[in-house]
Amino acid sequence: MRGVFWVSFWVFLLDQATKYLVVHMLDLRRVGWIEIWPPYLNLRMAWNTGINFGILADDGAIMRWGLIAVALAISAAVLWWSHAERPGQWHRVAAGLLVGGALGNVIDRLIYGAVADFLNMSCCGIDNPFAFNVADVAIFAGAFGLVLLPTGKKPS
Repeated sequence: MRGVFWVSFWVFLLDQATKYLVVHMLDLRRVGWIEIWPPYLNLRMAWNTGINFGILADDGAIMRWGLIAVALAISAAVLWWSHAERPGQWHRVAAGLLVGGALGNVIDRLIYGAVADFLNMSCCGIDNPFAFNVADVAIFAGAFGLVLLPTGKKPS
């Protein structure tokens, strides 16, 4: 369980630190777009009131609080599972990634009313209109790991 906590802690801290840097120190809220390594990596400010790719986007308070509740419920379930099942090291890392990312986006919804997305990557003539953040990457990697990593347990 300690491993899950520390991975969650560092993911959460990295996510919030990058958001503070980009939103406040680089003032991406006002600037809107900063080229870093075009077209591969740019900073493009986007406020996401929904889930990935703006799905379920709604500026209403019900959706905001509903998504906060879902993220907290999923985080609690993953923490309960990791405590009850005592998974292997890689599953603990995956659980920590998912929980840290989910809590990072919860804080955004509480502070800003939406998730601060800012990383934009394009390649090979395809202009990607979507932005994401460190928490999104962690959530995806954590969920992917929890579902697809082998458990090491033999089927009965």
